[in-house]
Amino acid sequence: MISTAVIISTYNNPDYLKRVLDGYLQQSVMPDEVIIADDGSTEETARVILEHPLRSRTKMQHVWHEDRGFRLAAIRNKAVMSTNSDYLIFSDGDCVPDQRFVEDHNKLRRNGHFVTGKRILIGQNASQTYNTTVLSGLFRLWLSGQLKGVHHLIHLPRLFWLSSALSGIRGCNLAMFRTDLMAVNGYNESFNGWGREDSELVLRLFNRGLKRIVPPCAAIVFHLWHRENDRSSLAENDRILSDARKTGAHWCQDGIVKDLEENTCHVQ
Repeated sequence: MISTAVIISTYNNPDYLKRVLDGYLQQSVMPDEVIIADDGSTEETARVILEHPLRSRTKMQHVWHEDRGFRLAAIRNKAVMSTNSDYLIFSDGDCVPDQRFVEDHNKLRRNGHFVTGKRILIGQNASQTYNTTVLSGLFRLWLSGQLKGVHHLIHLPRLFWLSSALSGIRGCNLAMFRTDLMAVNGYNESFNGWGREDSELVLRLFNRGLKRIVPPCAAIVFHLWHRENDRSSLAENDRILSDARKTGAHWCQDGIVKDLEENTCHVQ
């Protein structure tokens, strides 16, 4: 039996996180584990996690590190090391899952592949109150201009294509076997500040020989509006991504395992 963990990154947005966790309460198939990868939030976020009723439905963990700026790669690696689940679904604390989100990912998983699901954008006004909504409510949001990507709601869970492109990569909806992630040494913690850590990971998965599954109408999250993150680190992060493209390497030195070449490591 393949076990599944959902890893949800968050930072100081307890209201959105609560609504995201509400979405996992309503899944058609429950994950075996939910891990909150917390990039240094205050106690209010911890309280939401501790008091949420999802704790009675599945195993939950709160993985936290000190707030020293945007360190998404590092906290995701820490979350990965906290679980032994076979299959990992990465999402964010501003992405409410469709009711079939986990079920769809389970149906799409294939050996030698990773999955990049779809997101539907919820507008600024609707994001103030949006939680899990029936289709009629989503249709009203679309008519009011508060919903983008509505075509993804045509549910075809076994329809997908393969892609070798880096376009459309979003860490808020990315899934793979844990063994494949460990084989490339996880996320690259050289990334500090917003941007490109997901693309660089996917590039190394490609370099490892994995194929990308893209489902057009399944594995959906509803992305709640928020202000853009600070992009002052983007130029440096673009350089790290460019270096990975030039070298063709799949192993990053600043990942889960530190300061060791791949051929000196053996990951079970």
